[in-house]
Amino acid sequence: MSLKNLNKTQRSAVEATKGPVLIFAGAGSGKTRVLTHKIYYLIREGLYNPEDILAVTFTNKAAQEMKLRIGKLLNNPQTDISIGTFHSICASILRNHIQHLGYTNNFVIYDSADKLDLLRITLEKLNISKTIMTPKGVASQISLFKNQMISPDEIGQKARTVAEKKLAEVYPAYQKALRDNNAVDFDDLLLLPLELFEKHPRILSSYQKKWKYVLVDEYQDTNLPQFLLVSKLAEKHQQICVVGDDDQSIYGWRGADIRNILDFEKIFPNCTIFTLEKNYRSTQKILDAATIVVKNNVDRTAKKLYSVQGTGEKLGFIRTMDELEEADAVISALEKEIKLNKRTFSDFAILYRVNAQSRALEDSFRRMGIPYNIVGGIRFYERKEVKDMLAYLRLILNLKDTVSLRRVVNFPPRGIGIKTVNKCVQRAEEAGKELLEILADPTGMDIRGKQADSLRTFYSIIIKYHDLIDKLDARELIAALSEEVGILNYYKNSDDPEELERYQNIRELFNSVDAYIGRNPQGGLKGFIEEVSLLTAIDSWNDQENRVTLMTLHSAKGLEFPIVFITGLEDGLFPLYRSLDNRKELEEERRLFYVGLTRAKNRVYLLYATHRRRMGADYDLGLMSRFIREIPEEYLEEIPFSSALTRKVIKTKPGRIKVRKTRTVTTFDDFKIGDSVEHAIFGVGVIKALSGTGENQRVGVVFKDGLKKKLIVKYANLKKNGA
Repeated sequence: MSLKNLNKTQRSAVEATKGPVLIFAGAGSGKTRVLTHKIYYLIREGLYNPEDILAVTFTNKAAQEMKLRIGKLLNNPQTDISIGTFHSICASILRNHIQHLGYTNNFVIYDSADKLDLLRITLEKLNISKTIMTPKGVASQISLFKNQMISPDEIGQKARTVAEKKLAEVYPAYQKALRDNNAVDFDDLLLLPLELFEKHPRILSSYQKKWKYVLVDEYQDTNLPQFLLVSKLAEKHQQICVVGDDDQSIYGWRGADIRNILDFEKIFPNCTIFTLEKNYRSTQKILDAATIVVKNNVDRTAKKLYSVQGTGEKLGFIRTMDELEEADAVISALEKEIKLNKRTFSDFAILYRVNAQSRALEDSFRRMGIPYNIVGGIRFYERKEVKDMLAYLRLILNLKDTVSLRRVVNFPPRGIGIKTVNKCVQRAEEAGKELLEILADPTGMDIRGKQADSLRTFYSIIIKYHDLIDKLDARELIAALSEEVGILNYYKNSDDPEELERYQNIRELFNSVDAYIGRNPQGGLKGFIEEVSLLTAIDSWNDQENRVTLMTLHSAKGLEFPIVFITGLEDGLFPLYRSLDNRKELEEERRLFYVGLTRAKNRVYLLYATHRRRMGADYDLGLMSRFIREIPEEYLEEIPFSSALTRKVIKTKPGRIKVRKTRTVTTFDDFKIGDSVEHAIFGVGVIKALSGTGENQRVGVVFKDGLKKKLIVKYANLKKNGA
């Protein structure tokens, strides 16, 4: 194996083996190839033995890929090279030496769930109510402190407000609890080796001698502890090579510091710098547009990417009325790509800034029978907070639904523990009554006080809304119910970003109900629940292999697709509102847009909605994202689009509007079993099963190659053959 398959710059970077090396690797420029070939070169040339080398990356997948590639290059899958994630390498160090810090070598590593459980116990011991701070909120704060290497003592000294003083109590108590349990969390895995090296220089010296050459992948994503770790390991021998792209630094919100890569030569002043600019992934038009946008950032190094894939097409730009039409536009463009360019579903990625945006897309994809996967998240209707709300609705519709009852009887928390629920279940079985009915009178089970009151209140709420099913429309009912049981406030009052996203998802569920009623004015709550259940069944019934990918822009990093759609390109959504007045945050949002664009091999579609429902039924006016405006017109092809829904804008109050929707297509064919039909994406097929009539008809179709789909007629746009 030689280096002949590397370009000139890649080869120079591989062969630079004396002193620090910094490789700026532009998107799609083959950084993994350079990294693996460099390790191969160091060993092949006899410069280092395999056991002398340490290679660090961020994910287990990346580490496994690196091991696989190096094994192939060396014709030896079993080498003694230390390759792993920061956390796995640190865990290995601690297994050997953690006893010097007061732990034993059989320490356990707490994951996020374990961490929350321990924080709940800690908060209870300190008599701190969840109304003051939640375990998740505290976990997020403590993690931030650790990433910034702020100790419990420092927090105590700086505390001024009541919340800060409470946090100054919890932080050291949590750390003590970890130690008492002989446990470390993921942040401690990075911090404790630094403490070990500081207190025991001989241990640091032993690792500096052990790992004579250090390589770091995705260096732009390192935080302060990671930066210090690799700096200390290479401090004496200066034999370090870091690879990264400052234009793809998108994790500042979790502690990553772009200055680590930009200031590398200040820490290692004699470093050699290489810039990989030859792109093997995207067309030149995509690269030019991405570069023009990201050049608006101050914190970056200059680079000019050039493509080996040719000029390519302009970036498609689609302006839509709202998120429903946006989803229609995505499907329309997808259909054309499949017809004209023979694309498959797996060629497409739909990217968005926040998870809540997937709801409208998922609904449309399911209605059209298009298979999809959610990457880096779970399907909208399968998210915990959405399932909790749906469980309330199902219980209200069906008072015998004990599965839904068990799910929500203590959510939001109302002091009803598992032992109490088990008592109720046992009593219901003994009395031959429904479980819900038993909750009306808990005193017969020796349940008194707050728990008894909570059970009675829960029972009353369920019965109340059961009786209101036919008196309130579905939108009014779900809004009133969520307010009364306190789900919205439970998530809204948290400082934890994850909890706030759950709040947004609950509000997005309201939008889903609203959209359903808009399509089916007589449908009601029962119809909505049936549709959600039916669509989920259809989705699982579709083929499993060839699927469109839906994911956040953060999840897309490191991936590539022939066709990429970036949705929700409005100022306030992408970039987020909070970044508009903060240069560093806005620059990170711009880098995220750059990452999104450079995932595409052949074509990019940018979508913007003039109105978008955000966390409620009213529409916000949408201003086109500055990122689109930063792309010169000659790189954009505006694609006109209008869906089958006509929307009339109705002004309500300043800055808020409502939209009334009507369907322009009003006639539908009735199909029968045996009919030959044609679908815009799936081609010609035969109807094998059906139910209902007119626009509510559902059909099961077997298409060419045996592909089976269950479709809703009013969305599928099926055409009869020979009619």
